[in-house]
Amino acid sequence: MNGLMMDYQLTLPAILGRAEELFGHREIVTRLPDRSIHRYAYSDFVSRAKKLAVALENLGVEKGDRVATLCWNHRQHLEAYFGVPCRGAVLHTLNLRLHPDDLAYIVDHAGDKVLLVDENLLPLFEKFKDRVNLEHVVVVSENGAAPDGAYSYEALLEVADESDFRYPELDENAAMGMCYTSGTTGRPKGVVYSHRAIFLHSLGHMTTDSIGMSEADCVLPVVPMFHANAWGLPYSAALTGAKQVFPGPHLDPGNLLELFETERVTLTAGVPTIWIDILQILDDDPNAYDLSALRAMLVGGAAAPKSMIQGFDERHGLRVLQGWGMTETSPLASIAHLRTEIVEKSKDEQYEYMARQGYPMPTVQIRARGDEGLVPWDGVSMGELELRGPYIASAYYNAPETADEFTEDGWLKTGDIATIDEYGFIEIQDRTKDLVKSGGEWISSVALENSLMAHDAVAEAAVVAIPDPKWQERPLAAVVLKEGEEATQEELIKHLESDFARWWLPDRVEFVDEIPKTSVGKFKKSELRERFANRVSADA
Repeated sequence: MNGLMMDYQLTLPAILGRAEELFGHREIVTRLPDRSIHRYAYSDFVSRAKKLAVALENLGVEKGDRVATLCWNHRQHLEAYFGVPCRGAVLHTLNLRLHPDDLAYIVDHAGDKVLLVDENLLPLFEKFKDRVNLEHVVVVSENGAAPDGAYSYEALLEVADESDFRYPELDENAAMGMCYTSGTTGRPKGVVYSHRAIFLHSLGHMTTDSIGMSEADCVLPVVPMFHANAWGLPYSAALTGAKQVFPGPHLDPGNLLELFETERVTLTAGVPTIWIDILQILDDDPNAYDLSALRAMLVGGAAAPKSMIQGFDERHGLRVLQGWGMTETSPLASIAHLRTEIVEKSKDEQYEYMARQGYPMPTVQIRARGDEGLVPWDGVSMGELELRGPYIASAYYNAPETADEFTEDGWLKTGDIATIDEYGFIEIQDRTKDLVKSGGEWISSVALENSLMAHDAVAEAAVVAIPDPKWQERPLAAVVLKEGEEATQEELIKHLESDFARWWLPDRVEFVDEIPKTSVGKFKKSELRERFANRVSADA
């Protein structure tokens, strides 16, 4: 016997239609390249997204065609987030921080037909344009300018007739977007999102035990729109009718803090390095900015140090909410909300939980697999984290060689080594490639990094495995000190002794000016391993 419910397809046109009917008066704000502010209403955004869909049709874009973007966070990118899928095409966001060789490979592999590119990113496009076969290039600029051989985004919208737009009847399982992984362990891999996946992920954002997004929120995604759908925030904001604020290419802490204050931002999201810099500014002058509207700062992309979470809370009354996910998970898969059992614990224990990756979002299932099979949820046993759910990737695009990255029963292998406790809280111990295996035992680089960054003099710390003739591998710590602070190797090792067994402690601390980072703001540990491996091996 089947239920007698309507067959309502969960698609992006349904979200855009809701925004049009209910939230036309709400505001969308963009910081322009010249640092001025542009404001318009949801009604304007919906109209322009429809015109973009019509313009793409006029260019010959068919259902299923890939339309790439090489853009910062701004209103035109938001229009593409909806206009492209509402044409029935597939939005493919390109990571502008990747090497041109990788961008050429990704555009070719995805089979992109059209590229929307910011005017100030044309020099980057020039570096790989001769290696790709795009049919059309559309330049996004405030004055409507475009070089010879390219279309002006504004000109295309100006001649597009909005009355030609019809909300399409789409299969919710059809592709609506693509994003490629950053390729840290090989060639970038394509993840293809369905309309249904993004709709359900957006609903997940609205739940109280997630980020609780509502119409009353003002959302500023620091996380780039070219990275994993800006963690889904533009879609869930449109679904709820929340005010949206985009920083454009200006991601410096001063600009972000100014927007937080002037636009009364309630919810923002970004990687830990952003918040570490902002915390230092606030510590230097706690009264410089009025952040009283800010109810939560979502952090992800890398583990947030407990000391940072505690510092924001105790010194500034600001809440850091740690989430975890991957490009393959749309991307928010878990979030560190404090369950009732945890709120009853001491404040220090609460901070410990807030620094973990949290428990799974609605509809996401988790498990961890060790050498002997699935590990118990005891908070101690480590294994590779595996996931499944309606917005978890089931395969990579056109990459049959990656089939072994999924289990025989259809779960995604994340590559993260984790423990799961009795409350379902995930604690990522390390990436499989970043674990230090010393004398046959695992050492978590993440745990050491978090403890080092709790030291008052340390701004950033990254721990990597270095070859050792006796123990196979030993940990080395690369440390960036805060401006004006001093610390010695002996002092930092002593700082770690209270938390870790002696065999966990790094053999060496290297003080560096900066830690190299990937295109999405994570520590680039491969570069550190290469930099220090020979020096330590020679000393061993």
